[in-house]
Amino acid sequence: MRYFYILLFFLGNFTLSAQTEMEPEIRVKDTIKKSGINMLAPSKAAFYSAVLPGLGQIYNKKYWKVPLVYGALGTTIYFYISNNNKYHAYRDAYKRRLEGFNDDEFTYLDNSRLIAAQKFYQNNRDLSALLTGLFYILNIVDANVDAHLMQFNVNDNLTIKPDFYRNEFSANQNLGISLTLKL
Repeated sequence: MRYFYILLFFLGNFTLSAQTEMEPEIRVKDTIKKSGINMLAPSKAAFYSAVLPGLGQIYNKKYWKVPLVYGALGTTIYFYISNNNKYHAYRDAYKRRLEGFNDDEFTYLDNSRLIAAQKFYQNNRDLSALLTGLFYILNIVDANVDAHLMQFNVNDNLTIKPDFYRNEFSANQNLGISLTLKL
């Protein structure tokens, strides 16, 4: 009988109610958007620059770098073509001289000068090709690094500035650097 009273005591403390319609829960969206880090942005920028030089700079919204990219590549390609044409002109003249013809445009040069001119323009052509490849790779690296650096926090709370301060003992002006970090 004692267990019956204990069970009645526990059951008596519960209230029973019929089902009621619950109101929908109101959810408030956060109005501050966090700028997420796009981990694929550097690889996209590098890929775009590899496909078409300057396209990675456009992807990074650094439009002022595009003329620099095309200026560097265009200049080195121009010098490659120019040196290649002159190399072939001197080489063809030397070959014709070996065959016994002297009716070329370089009649004022002897064979040793034609060989020296060939070597000179061949070296310049090879250097131009090397610089063209270097500027092409530099274009890709610049787009990749610039996309990486766009993800860093660079604002006014992080400053390094030179500062003049007065030395208390000698009354001289000294130059120093102060590092200010505001959190």
